[in-house]
Amino acid sequence: MEDEGDVATAFTLARILSNIPISRGGPTSLVIFDIHALQERFYFGDNVLPCFESGVPLLKNRLQQLPDSDNISIAFPDDGSWKRFHKQLQHFPMIICTKVREGEQRFVRLKEGDPKGRHVVIVDDFVQSGGTLIECQKVLAAHGAAQVSAYVTHGIFPNQTWQRFQHDGGVGPDKGMKYFWITDSCPLTVKDVKGRPPFEVLSLASSIADALQI
Repeated sequence: MEDEGDVATAFTLARILSNIPISRGGPTSLVIFDIHALQERFYFGDNVLPCFESGVPLLKNRLQQLPDSDNISIAFPDDGSWKRFHKQLQHFPMIICTKVREGEQRFVRLKEGDPKGRHVVIVDDFVQSGGTLIECQKVLAAHGAAQVSAYVTHGIFPNQTWQRFQHDGGVGPDKGMKYFWITDSCPLTVKDVKGRPPFEVLSLASSIADALQI
């Protein structure tokens, strides 16, 4: 919650999920990928056993397959994203952006790191309208990034806002993302973006199976 009147949806959803009946073997396992705020892990009751996982290992595997895998830098759109993910990506050069308020407007600025000549991958936990990612992309391109891509675990994209990122390939870093990786945590989005550059979908199936020891 940030403003008066906001609905505490995370707490409410955690309470709902906590009422899942206990299974024969004990509390029901609940696999959660890249929870938005660390304190939310304490919202769950004793009826469920939350398993907190991350989609970042899927991203790391995909980055290793790229022809320029030795020229990758990781960018975080804000300090919150850095705190959430930097330990998993610490072997990559890192770039941190920040949001600056000027009057009634907010702008993204480069806070730390050098994107010049690098294939920069912006990492965050989820995306909705995509405005912050687009502003971050523009800042990185202006500072000399050779390519800009993005990864989010949860591609929510309400009202088909994914269309803001669609292109036909071959664009420069100032005009669009080279790749935009999402997981299949939001199946409606996956259906919409299938076969549409720059989107690629990373499957959570094996990660879920490992978490549940299937």
